[in-house]
Amino acid sequence: MLDKKIALTVNKDVEANKAIAALSYAWILCLAPLLGKKDSEFAQFHAKQGFVLFLLSFATVVPFIGQLLGLAILAVSIIAILKTLNGEWWEIPYIYEWSKKINL
Repeated sequence: MLDKKIALTVNKDVEANKAIAALSYAWILCLAPLLGKKDSEFAQFHAKQGFVLFLLSFATVVPFIGQLLGLAILAVSIIAILKTLNGEWWEIPYIYEWSKKINL
């Protein structure tokens, strides 16, 4: 019975915060859920990953390799937005490991 209550609470969090969590992958807008939705585990999960992608985007100023990185970040961001709007907890490879180190 307790597991059912926990699952229901998590589902409510996901449904209530899908839209703002999707902002996490729109460059600097990752700060909105990161700083504004501290009570939402779902929004924080995606905001931390979005923040890592935001920081990586500064490496795009490097010629050629930076441009390839920029395209990769764009592709990952689009996929992440779609998965977030579907209510998925997608752990982006490598990015997720770095995002776990963020404590705000």
